[in-house]
Amino acid sequence: MKKIKYILIGVLLMGVGFSSCELDDNINPKRATEVPVGTLFTAAQQQFVAQYDNMSVNRNISRLLAQYWMETTYTNESRYDFQDRGIPDSFWGEMYRDVLMDLNEASMIIDAAGYTGGLADIAANQKAIIEIMTVYTYAVLTETFGDVPYSEALVGLDNTLPKYDDAATIYADLFVRLDAALAMFVDEADSFGDSDLLFSGDIDKWKTLGNSLKLRMAMRMADVPSFDSKTKVEAAIASSNGIYSANLEGAFFAYIGTDPYVNTIYQGYFIDNRSDYVPSNTLIDIMNNLNDPRRALWFTQVGGEYKGLTYGLTAGGAYASFSHFTPMFFEPTLEVVLADYSEMEFFLAEAVERGYSVGGTAEEHYNKGVTASILYYGGTVADATAYLAQPSVAYSTAAGTWKQKIGTQKWLAMYNRGVEGWAEWRRLDFPVLNVPEELNYGDIPVRYPYPYDENDKNIDSYTAAAAAIGGDKATTKLWFDVN
Repeated sequence: MKKIKYILIGVLLMGVGFSSCELDDNINPKRATEVPVGTLFTAAQQQFVAQYDNMSVNRNISRLLAQYWMETTYTNESRYDFQDRGIPDSFWGEMYRDVLMDLNEASMIIDAAGYTGGLADIAANQKAIIEIMTVYTYAVLTETFGDVPYSEALVGLDNTLPKYDDAATIYADLFVRLDAALAMFVDEADSFGDSDLLFSGDIDKWKTLGNSLKLRMAMRMADVPSFDSKTKVEAAIASSNGIYSANLEGAFFAYIGTDPYVNTIYQGYFIDNRSDYVPSNTLIDIMNNLNDPRRALWFTQVGGEYKGLTYGLTAGGAYASFSHFTPMFFEPTLEVVLADYSEMEFFLAEAVERGYSVGGTAEEHYNKGVTASILYYGGTVADATAYLAQPSVAYSTAAGTWKQKIGTQKWLAMYNRGVEGWAEWRRLDFPVLNVPEELNYGDIPVRYPYPYDENDKNIDSYTAAAAAIGGDKATTKLWFDVN
């Protein structure tokens, strides 16, 4: 037997040659050396949502910055300490490394494949979808930090010290890319199929998201005349697929409900076993004053009332002493809203007030936005009608300018969407937020500071960017936040 064994070994060695110590066999057949495009896209999509929606104080504190929530025990983040946990570093790293790099790699693989015929049509649709996700990601980055790496980004070792591009210039280019992506789609052709966790490859739904994103971005630029917000808004609405235009329409990312693919609130409260957040008094007091029907949909009562923890207290407060989130928010499958009909209607209400040709009146769009938000969370048309009939809510009688009316109701409708709620508060300046202990209203952040490791790893580009935006401070207003 031993002799036969050695003969077999000799035959095998002859078959592969004695140079086989370099062994193709060194490649692990269970580890792919080339990742499929669909896998890269799925990973990028999942990571984008996981970061965009994250509630961990280590990764995303936008719900605190918008003052929807307040921390009960560890209150540093509610008092705008970004540095101790390196929050900007995590946000930046996730978006660049785990989202944009994967999207970029997927796009390069498609380009290198040189598809023809029907495969070329599928590739075109995949490229268009990748571009929309890329635009979305860069929009979030610029709206969060300001100037960021763009023209020299995503090239790996070819440039590990990329310059930061001007945020307004990036944003202008994002509109160009978005328009090009929307024009790239090939009707009747497939795209990503089940690799697309958002729309299962439905290109019509991607077109609508693209136009809705265009409307959002154009309205963010409404106070910057050089961007010609009016033309861009009107073009988004007039496009063939248009924007979200009916109740319960939107881009909703649904988790499968199995760890780690679960909603962030379920992750924090049940998997991590933390009870660190309750609604803030900023939110609860406004809802109480307006007799808002969403209180019962979002929160429990304590002592027969809805009660929020005072925002920005150094000592925090006992979890049991304040309202809690209702069971719907603790579902592991709770979907993440990326864009929806309610948001679009508030943009249209504002557009009317600015003199854009979008049809309808500001009051009509305002009422639709409020109603859509209430219906989404399980309220009724009767609830919305009664709410809008109150003088404190009705568009014709509610207090303040159109910015105050729309800004306050939109901030409410963006609840649990910290990134969007914080962005809209910065832009419209309503509602008036609370001031944390020992701070001033002007201390409320209007941007994330740059990642702290950039000051070590990319010092020249960091220094130039900080100077260009007026200082790397959380209180430095970004280019779109001009009023």
